[in-house]
Amino acid sequence: MSEQHALFDPLLQDLSDRSRDEVLAAFSAVQYAAHPVAEVQLAGLRDVTLRRQVQRMLKLIGRTLVHVDGTHWTAGYDDDIAASLVAQGWQPLSVIDRAVLVLVLIHSVAIPRSEGILTGDSWKSARPTTVDELRTTRISGEERRLALQRLRAAGLIQLSGDHSGGPSYIPGPQLQRLTPAARRRLQDQLILAAAPASPIAEAIRARNGVPVSTTTGEDA
Repeated sequence: MSEQHALFDPLLQDLSDRSRDEVLAAFSAVQYAAHPVAEVQLAGLRDVTLRRQVQRMLKLIGRTLVHVDGTHWTAGYDDDIAASLVAQGWQPLSVIDRAVLVLVLIHSVAIPRSEGILTGDSWKSARPTTVDELRTTRISGEERRLALQRLRAAGLIQLSGDHSGGPSYIPGPQLQRLTPAARRRLQDQLILAAAPASPIAEAIRARNGVPVSTTTGEDA
């Protein structure tokens, strides 16, 4: 972080040495840890004043604190920064990687949520996606295997704990970095794709002001 110290020094210069170390430790943890960090582990996250400094540091690099499960913290892209990147066409995943990731999210999150099996808005799922559910006519077995490897390396998916029926996959820890607004948008789109006729999908369309006729083809 030495190169970033000059950027952060104006925010940190009035802190005591101890507070500065605690803020820097919390910043590094939420920014670089693979999983959300328990608030109890770091004073820079427990203390509201120090946590505010961490948030200010993150804002300088286009990031923001994300609260996970009420007891953990991580960092993700600020919503405005994310919207700007999307508008500029930034997309780090290939088409095949995105397709495989969407399949995992649909089977592990969207379908269980549309059926009322999964509640809340987290990405934790006890319903892993099997390899059979990932088979499509448009993605070859080799392409799928390589995509799964890349998505696992990026932390976007992970192996489930149950391997009795072969490998299966659930959402990875990097999805915890989504802000509440970004998480809600993605989950809504997944439900609309997975179960467009479900009551939850109808509620999403009503909330977004989309007439039912435009999604059912009645105007065609």
